[in-house]
Amino acid sequence: MTHEAVLALCLALPAAGAALIAACHRRPNLREAVSLVTAAALFLGVLSLSEAVLQGERPALVLGEIIPGLAIALELEPLGLLFALIASGLWFVSAVYSIGYMRGNDELHQTRFFVCFALAIGAAIGVALAGNLLTLYLFYEALTLITYPLVTHHGDEEARRGGRTYLALLLLSSMLFLLPAMVITWSIGGTLDFTPGGILAGKVSGAAAAGLLALYAFGIGKAALMPIHRWLPAAMVAPTPVSALLHAVAVVKAGVFSIVKVVVYVFGLDFGADAFAWLPWVAGFTIVAASIVALRADNLKRRLAGRP
Repeated sequence: MTHEAVLALCLALPAAGAALIAACHRRPNLREAVSLVTAAALFLGVLSLSEAVLQGERPALVLGEIIPGLAIALELEPLGLLFALIASGLWFVSAVYSIGYMRGNDELHQTRFFVCFALAIGAAIGVALAGNLLTLYLFYEALTLITYPLVTHHGDEEARRGGRTYLALLLLSSMLFLLPAMVITWSIGGTLDFTPGGILAGKVSGAAAAGLLALYAFGIGKAALMPIHRWLPAAMVAPTPVSALLHAVAVVKAGVFSIVKVVVYVFGLDFGADAFAWLPWVAGFTIVAASIVALRADNLKRRLAGRP
């Protein structure tokens, strides 16, 4: 099997697993076995590409072209490989925990839970494999929409309220900040393809570069920089396995990964330090402030999420 075929398989496996999980809704043991097998197969598929990527190959696949020069494309490079290995590996671990949790607590809608969990991992893998900003944006938004039913899993008023906050903050931040940043990048650089050395290298500087980076940093709301962080504690109304998905497996990691990709492949590592100088301060403030706020919380999940 070619590397490109394995790339397509890694993207298709979670979707196929979700379909099989839904088909096995009357047989819980088989349903959960499918979830575990799919998670293991995905991890092995990503792992099989690691040697080629580490040797310098960049498996790539174009899924479709919207307009000339603007395609939905996959390309696996070292950063994406690392994120894909983490997401797929933790899927198996979290699936084992989820099975015991969902059964032990007699949770309702267990099939829907496992279907959405699989699709969320698929969206995270799409973020990891994205070959350009457009593809990353599409899978980033898909991850938000797919995880909404997980956040509102319990279906009560508190869950719906938390879900509204979750959905509103993530969708609004991406549409108001991330999407305009992509348009500006396209107009300046003439491409959205992730480029070694940076799309914008030598094309923008100073305050303009700092402002554009701010649009990306706050537009990628899943990174949970303050003040666009309230979605994370709001989502703690979800079952504990969903909290694990949000914190450790896919969502926050997708945000951090996306910012790193933007810094490395949109701006470039040799970009002027002045444009980036403010970002560590904002990140540091977020860490310290969230830790202080968390000290007031008496709910463990909310404390971990930094909510008062």
